Amino acid sequence: MSVQAIPLAAVSKIRQYIQTALALPESEAHPQIRSGFETGEEPPEPESLDQLGDLFNVASPLDKDVPAPNLEGRWFVSSVNPGSALIKLPGLRLKSGFRLVSYLYRKPEQGMGTIWAVPEELSTTAELENVLGQANDGMPPHPRGALSDFMLAIEGDRSAASFAIASLVRREFLEFGRLGKQCNWSHHRLVDAPPPQVKWQWGTSPPKDLSPKVKIFPDGKAIVEFFSCRTSAPVAIFRHVDQYASGKYQAQCVDKPVAVPLRKA
Repeated sequence: MSVQAIPLAAVSKIRQYIQTALALPESEAHPQIRSGFETGEEPPEPESLDQLGDLFNVASPLDKDVPAPNLEGRWFVSSVNPGSALIKLPGLRLKSGFRLVSYLYRKPEQGMGTIWAVPEELSTTAELENVLGQANDGMPPHPRGALSDFMLAIEGDRSAASFAIASLVRREFLEFGRLGKQCNWSHHRLVDAPPPQVKWQWGTSPPKDLSPKVKIFPDGKAIVEFFSCRTSAPVAIFRHVDQYASGKYQAQCVDKPVAVPLRKA
């Protein structure tokens, strides 16, 4: 069994890269509230042929059933391609014949997102929009042919770095599109030591080393361990342990708080 430490700076840089690749365009992150004809206001008279075309870009009641970005709590297909996050990540790749697709849900001050792995032939916009009518507040769209876990569509070179990256990919993908109270992983900051600004109360003996580590076993199984600090209430230091079966990048994950700020007497 080999154990390899991964520098926190490298892990943090990879996390930032994934977040950048998954960044939403403003029109999807914060869709505009419908205006113009729907509000009863008369559009301004165009002064040129160029402005004449703008009249047809104003949302109207005729657009109500069009699956476009909206703030009305209706799921829509996102233009973000999650697979682009894997292009420059070392050791990981998308399996041939699959594509990662994404959906978003928006209301004022809150939002959710979901990512699926689907066969390429079922990844067309028409296919993805066909299931929008089945979605609601508690149930995101489930496209035809989608795998039960997007990590099943990911393969790699089974290196220590690939497993550490896979653990980050999974969490960033699950956080995709979340806003407001729906956010979770966004509140976590990766750490390799207890933040000194706070005195911590540990549930067990404090670990001597909080740096990210990967253990690879002779049979191909792997375990990734790393720590984070949740910076919004409830503030805590978390230990994350992901166990990978041989030949898979789908993990059994445990995210457990191990220390909380010491309360003043």
